[in-house]
Amino acid sequence: MENMARADASAEMGEQYSLAKILGIWALATVPMGILSWIIFPALSPDFNSDPLGAGVTRIVLLTFGLIWLFVLSLIIVRQEEGNLRWATVKRRLWLNTPRDQKTGEARRRLWLWVIPFLIATVVWELALTSYVDGLWVSVFPSFAEPPGYSMAAVFESQEILDRLVGAWWFLALFVVQAIFNTILGEEFLFQGVLLPKMEGVFGRWSWVASGVLHGLYHVHQPWSILGNVISCVFLYAFPSWRFRSTWMGVIVHSAQSVFLAFLILGIVLGLA
Repeated sequence: MENMARADASAEMGEQYSLAKILGIWALATVPMGILSWIIFPALSPDFNSDPLGAGVTRIVLLTFGLIWLFVLSLIIVRQEEGNLRWATVKRRLWLNTPRDQKTGEARRRLWLWVIPFLIATVVWELALTSYVDGLWVSVFPSFAEPPGYSMAAVFESQEILDRLVGAWWFLALFVVQAIFNTILGEEFLFQGVLLPKMEGVFGRWSWVASGVLHGLYHVHQPWSILGNVISCVFLYAFPSWRFRSTWMGVIVHSAQSVFLAFLILGIVLGLA
């Protein structure tokens, strides 16, 4: 039974990607984000010291365009491989299904409960470990330190800017759009939906590790957090998606931080900060 389940899963994943194709898709996702962050943003952003909010908004907008490109790229790949973009096709190709039992291959709703421990692990990671790992990474590679004008945290540390954002519903809307294309339609669709199902031909049972590493290294637009992103992408996003053959597992866990930040920004817009 277990061998049959594995055979069915292999058949469903179809022809596997070569290493060259995997790296080519990774480059198509990564290079535009790097260009937007390190070439276009410095050219377009106002002086950070005089208008940090303007610089922060400019960076969010540019990176949102990059994330939208990830979504478009995912659809282009699916269209080329499958011949259509019908929902049934996209759902099957990108693993947008109910989590499946690894032994039987059957979809089981109770497996959604596995989201809970991964969400708890995400909270622990974000609150207790991320800053330490990022600090260690930057201490080893000081040239990767976050430059002035790139941190939204600095924006929120200014009471004057917080006062300017009261009633700024456009700012909340901008964040929500970015979050949707970041943790749902952009990164997760491409790395867990497009790439992960096609990587076992090269990486075998460790395809989730390779997918997570590529996902983490894709963050050239914020190199100060690459090590932390590699760790979280491997163990919190790629692993549950691979283990349960469902991209939604990675999407839900990855979106936890976005939901928290959305409520934080809502409080700012309502003048509660």
